[in-house]
Amino acid sequence: MDVRFWGTRGSVAKPGSSTVRYGGNTSCVEVRGADGTLIVLDCGTGAHGLGHTLTSAGERCDGHLMITHTHWDHIQGFPFFSPLFTSGNTWDIYAPGGLGRELERTLAGQMEYNYFPVTLAQLGATIRYHDLAEGAFTVGDVRVVAQYLNHPALTLGYRLQSAGSVIVYSADHEPHAPNPAARANGEPPMHAEDQRHVEFLRGADLVVHDAQYTVDEYAKKAGWGHTPAEWAIDYAIAAGAKRLALFHHDPHRDDEAVDHLVEVCRQRVAAAGSRLDVFAAAEGLEVHLGERDARSAGVAGPPPTAMKSGPHTILVADDDPTIVRLLTHTLEQDGFRVVTARDGMSALRQARLEHPALILLDWQMPGADGIEVTRTLRRETDPALRDLPVVLITAQSGAENTAVGFAAGVTDYLTKPFRPAHVRARVQAWLLRRSSGAPPAT
Repeated sequence: MDVRFWGTRGSVAKPGSSTVRYGGNTSCVEVRGADGTLIVLDCGTGAHGLGHTLTSAGERCDGHLMITHTHWDHIQGFPFFSPLFTSGNTWDIYAPGGLGRELERTLAGQMEYNYFPVTLAQLGATIRYHDLAEGAFTVGDVRVVAQYLNHPALTLGYRLQSAGSVIVYSADHEPHAPNPAARANGEPPMHAEDQRHVEFLRGADLVVHDAQYTVDEYAKKAGWGHTPAEWAIDYAIAAGAKRLALFHHDPHRDDEAVDHLVEVCRQRVAAAGSRLDVFAAAEGLEVHLGERDARSAGVAGPPPTAMKSGPHTILVADDDPTIVRLLTHTLEQDGFRVVTARDGMSALRQARLEHPALILLDWQMPGADGIEVTRTLRRETDPALRDLPVVLITAQSGAENTAVGFAAGVTDYLTKPFRPAHVRARVQAWLLRRSSGAPPAT
């Protein structure tokens, strides 16, 4: 596969004299499969230059645009991506589908009259929209695996395999626990979701990974949905990846600061005794991955479609009325039906009565704590209760505490203080993962 970076910046475009070498445009990466299949990863402002280059070739231009999520820095280039204006071109556009939030409607909203002079309906190309859930599918000879990332919006990463080479694109992702993959002897196992992310990166020839912050900066940025560069190193080493491109550069980080960050990361690799090749993604940089194994990547079915909105019930169990009000208001914005409980025994009664799609469960509650409630649910004979996703609400984020929760059957953690946007994204990801049949993290 061939890779070219057209936009490497995160959050907001930052062109100027201080970002000349690594670039100021937001996320956009071009990938060519072994058979020439064109895949564009994200459509930030870097898509303008890519689109101009594609149309300048003067030939028909068909392709696949895979959007990680619809935050502005990942779709601002969409109205300026010139292949979409050309009649005769055909483009398939993919993005994570929320509960009833269709991709086409989101993109059309960005191109309404108040914001842009051309509407989505006026684009000349034939466009097919795919609202995705986790799963695998094939475009050309490229096998694509989509997996949810941890971000304050429903977000997918993409793993691409062609002719035996593998690229993983993980643009906006926050670890679920501190120091997510570097485990010393005797330490508890890593968070189950971090282990799942490591497996997503496993053995990749190239990982393009969010590295917006440093560890020192992250202390004030927790919950914003991004990975410190040092922890991206730990992820890649744990996964046995061969090359890592630091990506989604912070808009405040100039070229010299990126140089320094790369050096810090290379020192971390050396200290770990790893041979991981680390570099910073830069606009115009091209990476060629030769064929390792010409065998087929295997045929996957059609793109996994996200489930549509419906009467999904969420049980919120917490003895803090402020938390209950916050979660109820947040979830009702997405059309969920919310039922509540103030103690562990009431939570069990409500679960058996309502059969909710998911439980948000406080760890410390009177009557029975969250761990006890979870263990009881996992012993139920009714599979609708036994397999119910349980997200534990806790202020205890240490590895020892999470290990106890996962051993009891907890599905995931929501650590206080939390952002409403993160809650919405995490709840949707678990419900969509359950509906698509994707295996839970182990």
